[in-house]
Amino acid sequence: MGEQEDVRWLTAEEQRAWRGFVRLHERLGGRLGRLLQSESNVSPADFAVLVNLTDTPDGRQRYQDLARALEWEKSRMSHHIARMAGRGMVVREECPEDGRGAFVVITDAGRAAIEAAAPRHVEAVRELFIDHVTPAELRVLAEVSERVIGKLDETQS
Repeated sequence: MGEQEDVRWLTAEEQRAWRGFVRLHERLGGRLGRLLQSESNVSPADFAVLVNLTDTPDGRQRYQDLARALEWEKSRMSHHIARMAGRGMVVREECPEDGRGAFVVITDAGRAAIEAAAPRHVEAVRELFIDHVTPAELRVLAEVSERVIGKLDETQS
């Protein structure tokens, strides 16, 4: 019984906000994922990997850093990167400085895939989300997201 008494249960307002956020995240993620898959033949996971790789100047990231950025376990990362490599979207390159490390590197086919998918994805993000919030709400959302992500990064094990 003592453990139950120590729980900081959510207030009605906190629960409304949390559940709304979770539903929003699930619905937007599902809708955007289905759109990517049906219109671009790129899965949400593929898109996430490709976005992270194109955010780096040379289109490469260490396996470990990419897995951390995506919040993926090592086995999921390995299996997914192998599938993407099989489709020619990425390649694995050994790290010369570290015999155990490796890089994931975007290929021309991977760049072509994200370049083809990105315009419709951005259009859908606008239609489904951006167009329904005010600039002030968007700024608050960005601030809250950055603060929580910063805290998550601090406590990452």
